[in-house]
Amino acid sequence: MKTSSSSAMLKVLMLMASCLIAASAGNFYKDVDITWGDGRGKILNGGQDLTLSLDKYSGSGFQSKNEYLFGRFDVQLKLVAGNSAGSVTTFFLSSQGANHDEIDFEFLGNVSGEPYTVHTNVYSQGKGNKEQQFRLWFDPTAAFHTYSIVWNPERIIFLVDNSPIRVFSNNEGMGIPFPKNQPMRLYCSLWNADDWATQGGRVKADWTKAPFVASYRNINLDGNACSGPSCASKSLDSFNTAAWKSQALDAKGRNRLRWVQSKFMIYDYCKDFPRFPQGLSAECKRSRFL
Repeated sequence: MKTSSSSAMLKVLMLMASCLIAASAGNFYKDVDITWGDGRGKILNGGQDLTLSLDKYSGSGFQSKNEYLFGRFDVQLKLVAGNSAGSVTTFFLSSQGANHDEIDFEFLGNVSGEPYTVHTNVYSQGKGNKEQQFRLWFDPTAAFHTYSIVWNPERIIFLVDNSPIRVFSNNEGMGIPFPKNQPMRLYCSLWNADDWATQGGRVKADWTKAPFVASYRNINLDGNACSGPSCASKSLDSFNTAAWKSQALDAKGRNRLRWVQSKFMIYDYCKDFPRFPQGLSAECKRSRFL
């Protein structure tokens, strides 16, 4: 009897959770503009879904209508299935200009049966070189999964299905630039990068498999929307109840991060001594689990 009650309760909780996700999800018509691809990007189902496609002539992409200074940004994404070699599917934040800031999720395709590479990076004032790369613990082409960026004045958290995979903390006290002054838009794209994306460019795109298609849904842009000089005067005080404003990892989150990084990280700039013979960046000496 207890088992039956527990099962019923679990179903109720799952239904409530799915309703909550649907209620918080945005609408692609309202939140984004398809900016390139000559019709290869399509908004479907009344704004609930969006697909991007890539062929030998062009990829496609979209961007948020608003700029944001801090926030939480989520999207559910199903990556290109089968032979995706040469393709890159993206979900990232970026400002504009030579000294731009940027927070990257890039998904590097591969030949059939080989895993995707999840590439992350952080740019501040035009400087990056903060790459970490991961495999995933599931097939990202078989179903939708949620990818999230939390960005506040203290840290950036990369999450997959709400599991943290990376934290980049504000270490300005050590002289490390941190993106906190430039508003950024959300960008997503699917494009051809077969000169570098798969095994360093050794494996090229097979255009007989085109068009390649990536699918997005349940976009959620919960942030401090502002533009240009107005960002400096728009206080974060109005977001006192927003979880992202001060979001950090609790003990459970730190344990989950350690698990992901020990099992699924395949590249860490903080361990690449040959690439940085002059010495690793100062933040590499600090804990990444804060």
